[in-house]
Amino acid sequence: MFERTIAFVGVTACNQPLGLQEFATTGHKYLRGIIDGTEAWPIIIPSLGADMPMVELLNLVDGLLFTGSPSNVEPHHYQGIPSSPGTLHDPLRDATTLPFLRLAIDMGVPVLAICRGFQEMNVAFGGSLHQKVHEVSGLHDHREDKTAPLAVQYGVAHTVTLEPGGLLFESFGRSEAEVNSVHTQGVDRLGLGLRPEAYAGDGLIEAFTVNNARNFALGVQFHPEWQIANNPFYQAIFKQFSAACNARVQQRNQIK
Repeated sequence: MFERTIAFVGVTACNQPLGLQEFATTGHKYLRGIIDGTEAWPIIIPSLGADMPMVELLNLVDGLLFTGSPSNVEPHHYQGIPSSPGTLHDPLRDATTLPFLRLAIDMGVPVLAICRGFQEMNVAFGGSLHQKVHEVSGLHDHREDKTAPLAVQYGVAHTVTLEPGGLLFESFGRSEAEVNSVHTQGVDRLGLGLRPEAYAGDGLIEAFTVNNARNFALGVQFHPEWQIANNPFYQAIFKQFSAACNARVQQRNQIK
């Protein structure tokens, strides 16, 4: 029987109009993050809602990366107030990723959720979001300067404190790490069964794992896919994700 030697990681896509048509789009930085940070190969998964054969797809891939996005989760999914006029939404992505993420974790597929993906994970587990972190008393402004070069926007912005005994603390071996900060929204009420892994200096949760998950299930508010080679903390995250995906490949090979 044929044995696979490489893991395949599904990478979620957004829906974006280009000209007169809709396209499935995924940032190259997420694809490069998989290629440069793991031993796997990325496969783009379109967000098309209820038509998606979720169980079949999860039986094909060895891991999932839930990406960031210019759009936000529609607030009715967490009983939030309506968004401000002009806020970008992607209803088809919500209809895909919220159930897909929860099912993936239930089925034991390794999951790494970044930025919007992190927020999706919180909502999927019953949590809620601050729609504008910079307007919440006591919290800092976590947005990037959109007029700056990308290297500055995604550059190191602040320190996070890692929870002792957590996955990030154990994998990185330190109590603090430097991360970028490229987000407007953030965790308000933490979802049920989620364990905080890292906090910003203002107390905002920057990472969490899923208690009692069958496999790797980590959400991070920052962007570890950005220039992994230059940040040992980002490397540690993708190393753990890669190990979980490769272990799934080995399990499949043994079953065959």
